[in-house]
Amino acid sequence: MSKKVAVVTGGNKGIGFAIVKELCKAKFPGDVILTARNEKLGKGAVELLKSEGFQVTFQHLDICDQGSAVKLRDFLQNTYGGLDVLVNNAGIAFKNDATEPFGEQAEVTMRTNFWGTLWVSHALIPILRPNARVVNVSSFVSKRALDQCSPQLQAKFRDPKLTEEELCGLMGEFVTAAQNGSHQAEGWPNTAYGTTKIGATVLSMIQARELTKTRSGDGILLNACCPGWVRTDMAGDKAPKSPEEGAQTPTYLALLPAGAKEPHGQLVWDKVVQEW
Repeated sequence: MSKKVAVVTGGNKGIGFAIVKELCKAKFPGDVILTARNEKLGKGAVELLKSEGFQVTFQHLDICDQGSAVKLRDFLQNTYGGLDVLVNNAGIAFKNDATEPFGEQAEVTMRTNFWGTLWVSHALIPILRPNARVVNVSSFVSKRALDQCSPQLQAKFRDPKLTEEELCGLMGEFVTAAQNGSHQAEGWPNTAYGTTKIGATVLSMIQARELTKTRSGDGILLNACCPGWVRTDMAGDKAPKSPEEGAQTPTYLALLPAGAKEPHGQLVWDKVVQEW
């Protein structure tokens, strides 16, 4: 059997970097690949980890470039014959004092946090091996943003029959409304980041449901998780958790043992399934 392999997106700093380190500490039985959009920063992160005694390799991945995801898929298929762990960690958030118009913030954030995650998933989920684990890093802010949606939108996002196509349509509607300045009047919350994380959480539920339909005997588990409020460039230095603490739940889900049946298709925070 080919060597096992784990891929972490956005791994050059913050929570992604900590997840890579935790996978190594847990002695993941295979290769751990750190991916990053910036090749120089990604390779620098790998060298830092190697200096600490961890065996990590680098592959370039810009999650906003569908061609980049396809290249990574081809590399994994040719080198390993598949994929065992995927942690979709890469994401962005504008600062509270950002001066860009809200519509621009919505479009840029959605492109990375939702569409980028979707594109990587489309490329890599088809090459998952039996007992693979997929972790989409979302946020507790997704639940807070959901509660701020109109009852009609809440019902749509909680609908167990919602399709990926319909979810994509909703994410597009938010961006359009944000650009028109009508998002709150149309029932959306006033948070670009939170809305993109609603998308990431619900996408995870849809993906898990599809895996259950199409690969029910393969033991694949896919979940969304919240790492918590973590001290990173994105979240600031007042957050209570260290990146290492934030990496605990994503790593736990990435290393669920073979034969585990759950969690699957859930939002998990501090290793506990959250009500959606």
